[in-house]
Amino acid sequence: MTEAHLIRGFLESHGIDALVRGDFLTGGWGELPVDVCAVWITDDSRYEDADQLLRDFLSGSLARIHGGKTWSCPHCNETIEGQFTACWRCGGQGPLPD
Repeated sequence: MTEAHLIRGFLESHGIDALVRGDFLTGGWGELPVDVCAVWITDDSRYEDADQLLRDFLSGSLARIHGGKTWSCPHCNETIEGQFTACWRCGGQGPLPD
């Protein structure tokens, strides 16, 4: 269940609306099918984009692309490494990925 929410947040940080379904059913694990909790893309036309983003993330290529870049937090001016989407100091959101 936690992983599903992390994936939803990852997709939304890249501009792809998603939602988690079945997360309240996890108390029934053992009695219910294994795939009870799932991430759904709200716009079917963005499926290929979401699929590629997740593949890039899992292969580590996104971290390599953004790893050498930095950004400054708009709230506290802390310098943050490019692979992070939020400031570690104040929680401010970084720029949207390319």
